[in-house]
Amino acid sequence: MYFITASISRYDYCYHSLSPIIMPKVLHLLYAIALLFGSYSVGFALELESGSYTINQDWSQEQDYGRSYFVHAPDGVEPLPLFIFLHGNGGNAERSMAGFIKRHKELSKRYNIVFAQGYLKSWNIVSERSQAPDREFIEAIVAELAEYSNVQASGAVLMGSSNGAALVNQFAIETKLDHFSHYITVVSQLNAWQHDGTAFKAKGSDNNYTESVVPLRGKCLLNVSGVDDRLVPYSGGPSRAIRAKNGKLAFVDAEKSIYSLGAALWLYGRAIEPTQRI
Repeated sequence: MYFITASISRYDYCYHSLSPIIMPKVLHLLYAIALLFGSYSVGFALELESGSYTINQDWSQEQDYGRSYFVHAPDGVEPLPLFIFLHGNGGNAERSMAGFIKRHKELSKRYNIVFAQGYLKSWNIVSERSQAPDREFIEAIVAELAEYSNVQASGAVLMGSSNGAALVNQFAIETKLDHFSHYITVVSQLNAWQHDGTAFKAKGSDNNYTESVVPLRGKCLLNVSGVDDRLVPYSGGPSRAIRAKNGKLAFVDAEKSIYSLGAALWLYGRAIEPTQRI
């Protein structure tokens, strides 16, 4: 049995076109040369292409380390929003993206799909092996890709599974980047370090989650959790297997988690739709 809570927003998209400019032949030639050798200088951005990309970061475990992410950019000139997926512990971003695109062909036509690779195949939440600055990694990916002409800066979606979902929660709590409209978490509600029953907590450089923060509002949240999940307990409490600094990682009750975070993220304080069990 699962529960799903969903909030849906509608967006109006604006399209702009450039009217052709009539110029003498010499000026046309100079204009073409300018585009060829200095597209950015005349106000045009390159198109994002499918492939692998890297962001270099420094932290306690690595220096100038190239962190990988993989992109599937649909054909066409229309700017599309980003859909970023974060794998679970032990996941492989490149292989996961290939399977995702095959299963979700229509979705893959509507978004620029991005699969990011976690350091040591994990994301830095509480006591994972990775100590990497993952929020900054995701923010750097968005900032970099938003410069491309076929990427829509707003309306981005961040989705994660398991350990990746835990990072989505932490990202939603901490980020001040306003490109995202939707967060999707699959099989990980808030843990007790991220929300202490009163306030949301920033991870901090030491992973001690001591600073209280207020999430950026105006976002939609969807969470899927398993009622019979033995690893991430639906009703809250310590996991049987996921470790933390003080023993086993404790979780917030799934329904309290979705209500607390959803209410914090929701636009203009509107009510959250009721939990559904299916």
